[in-house]
Order: sequence, then C-alpha cells, then structure tokens
Amino acid sequence: MKTCRYAIACPTSMGVRITPPERMAVQNSNLFYMQATSAETNVLNVASSLGRECLALTKFVKGSPVADFIKRQLRARNIRFEGVEVEQGGPWGYRHQFNVADSGFGLRAPRLWNDRAGEVGRTLSIEDFDIERIFGQEGIGILHLSGLIAAMSHETTQCCLALAKAAKQYGTLVSFDLNYRATFWKGREDALSEAFGEIASLADVLIGNEEDFQLCLGFKGPEAGGKDLVSKIKSFKAMISQVQEKYPNARMFATTLRQVISANEHLWGAILLADGKWYVEEPREIQVLDRIGGGDGFSGGLLYGVLNGWEPEKCLQFGWASGVLAASSLNDYAEPADEKQVWDIYKGNARVQR
Repeated sequence: MKTCRYAIACPTSMGVRITPPERMAVQNSNLFYMQATSAETNVLNVASSLGRECLALTKFVKGSPVADFIKRQLRARNIRFEGVEVEQGGPWGYRHQFNVADSGFGLRAPRLWNDRAGEVGRTLSIEDFDIERIFGQEGIGILHLSGLIAAMSHETTQCCLALAKAAKQYGTLVSFDLNYRATFWKGREDALSEAFGEIASLADVLIGNEEDFQLCLGFKGPEAGGKDLVSKIKSFKAMISQVQEKYPNARMFATTLRQVISANEHLWGAILLADGKWYVEEPREIQVLDRIGGGDGFSGGLLYGVLNGWEPEKCLQFGWASGVLAASSLNDYAEPADEKQVWDIYKGNARVQR
C-alpha cells in the first residue's frame, strides 16, 4: 500500500452516547457515562490505538461544549478531524446527536434511543473539504464508509458517493460497511437502494451482516436473527457469492455471525471471501459487557490487517478478536493496548499479563 499520512479516513456525524453504569437500565438509573461516538470513528479506533494516524471528516456546532468534548475525545484516540464550524442558530438550531442506551443484563435486552433532530452532520458535503490536499497530497490508505452516514440524509448520501469516486481517482481503497437501519431508510428506499448499489460497485471491501446484504442490496439470504447460527453458514456463503457476482470489483466480502444467548453472552463468528477463497471463524461463546460497536470493532480489525498487507485469514482472525475486544468495553470502540492483546483474545488466553 502506498505511503499515506492517514491510514484510514471516514466521513462521519459525531455525537455522544450516555450509558448507565453497572449495567443498569436507563429508566432506573441517575448516573450516566458519556462518550463521543460514531459508527465510522469506531472502526478507525483499532488502527488509531495501534499508532496509525486516522482522519474523521465531519462537521461541528460552533461554540458548543458538546462539540468541544467530542474534539477532545477524538484527540485522545489519535483520530485527527476536519470539519466546518456551523453556527447553532439558537436553541432550536443545529446540535450533535445524543444516543441514549443501556447495556442490558441477562435476559433484559439492551435498549437504545436515538435523539438526532437538528443533527449538524446531516448537512455534510464533499464541498466542505479540500479533496486534492487530503487525498492527493497527504494521502489516505483506506476510505471507510458506513451505511449509517450514507443513509442519514440526501446530502450525506451524495457526500459518501462523491468521496468514494474521489478515493478511486486517487488510488485509495474503499471500504463499505452497509449498516442497515430501517428508521434511516423509511421513505427513501428506492433512492438509497440505488445509491448503496453504486457505492458498493466502487468498494474494495464490502462488509455486512445477513440483514445488511439483503435489505441494502436486495440479495436473498438467511433469516435475520442469528438462531441456529452454525447450521446457516452454508446459506451465508451462498448469499455472499451472490454479492460477489454482482460486485466483482471488490476483493473482500465479510460478514459477522452473531447469536444472542443473553445480553451477557453471545456466539460470535465471521466469514470472509477474499481472492476467491473462503475463510470461516466458527462461532464461539464470548462474554459481553456492552454489545454496541462489536461489528465496528470487527471492521476495524479487518481493515488494520489490510493496511498491514496480511493474508486474508489473519485479517479475519484479527477482526474477530477486535470485535470481542469492543464488546468487552463500555465504549463503542475497540482500544487495543497492542497487537498482542488482540491475538491473546483470539487464542483464548485470558491469563493475567504481568
């Protein structure tokens, strides 16, 4: 891979998540832990934690203490950021989104509430950024796009599509995690289906779960929900083969496998099709502190392997373990201390490290 200042870059709309501690539910807790978060920067965090400089292309509310909190959190995570400062426009103007979510416990499922009215990131545009400097002079190894930012508004859809085209022009790899959300697609199904198909045709790496590939790109596959997961691996492969046939320009197709036993315990696996060869991480039982961000951790670990030029099997293994690492934290992202920590997770080595 060419020498670049930024290992991975992403367009994103930053917000904050507030979570009750000790796995309490939102409605009966009066203490909350706050973090800066977005699906896209969650993916960057594996590479940024391991010393690779990453970049968030975003937008901020000028003078907002929440924006200041987000910037400080990104700096601490080794993620650089560029973004236009937008005037709030009064109390009913622009703001950064709030995500209110607990972690669940046992058979009490996690509950998530998105509060995104007036979100400043909905106005994101490629015109906000100096593309020649960022891609041409400084350089980006991988542009990572998520279906969340791609579906957020007409403006962000066009921004993601334009960034994908720019990336191809400058020789930057494109990663696309489909990340379907029904509430984002409501009323825009036809337009988003067309746009997602066009972005997928430009992607070098396509990532999604069974629901993502079916609802974003229109493929047939296994029933969403993850029951009897191991028995469905053959149908997952059949679905991914359909995707490869329609989008032959991609070199990697990955999907995560998850079956929820309880909020505390999941079966977690993954499948990768790369260069015509299948690689499978059979689902294993993992313990879960907070499930949000597990898929982003997987994507981040997979892309870290791609950045390093690893063989596909090693990329998949590192992605699987990075997803486990994210699920072991209240934060929405994996924060590996070093590569060894990730590989120890993969090996099942939880012995104390002295």
